[in-house]
Amino acid sequence: MSASFGQVTEGPYQDESTNVIYQMFFCDRPQLFQDNFSGDLQEPWSTLFTANADVAALTKIAEDEQNESRVRTLAFNALRTSGHSAPPKEYLGTVIEVSMPEGLDTMAVFSDGGARYVNHSGKVIVVEGKPNPFDDEISAVIEASKPIVEAIGPWDKERLPPPAEGNIRLTFLVSDGLYFGEGPMDVMQQQPIAAPLISAATRLLVRLIEQ
Repeated sequence: MSASFGQVTEGPYQDESTNVIYQMFFCDRPQLFQDNFSGDLQEPWSTLFTANADVAALTKIAEDEQNESRVRTLAFNALRTSGHSAPPKEYLGTVIEVSMPEGLDTMAVFSDGGARYVNHSGKVIVVEGKPNPFDDEISAVIEASKPIVEAIGPWDKERLPPPAEGNIRLTFLVSDGLYFGEGPMDVMQQQPIAAPLISAATRLLVRLIEQ
């Protein structure tokens, strides 16, 4: 998927700042990161925010597993956007969207061990750093995601709007693009490859809400 610059932060939530958080889960709109950046402009952000950034510098950021997963995803995306190759199927994160009559619940889990949850009401929960109280549940989501990434491939068009009511969408941040699968919740829960991920995500959600 190509990076999209200058796009408005439309989204499923009433609050603009919540829509920004939601859109940034997917890392396909790098301008949002630049527009909402605060603090000293140091590496890796100085490279990521540079037009036509040096390929070697981007590659170093993308391959460094000590970097935040979203930083690495932005770097891989920048490499592909500039016409350079990226290794296939390196998993970096999972975004799960569940559309209900009340609105959209969205959970993001990243390979660096972080997690974020946006309730349909707009309430946001953020988990960062390791260790944290949710390590086991986050690891279960990561491990359940990897077989799906191995089984499918990247989406080569613009990211779709949020799923229709009653549907669940599983989106994966991968070195060579966004991968996703979508369907009615009751159907997806019966799919052998999707069911373990939905169960793991549900366990994490319960823990997050309890805490």
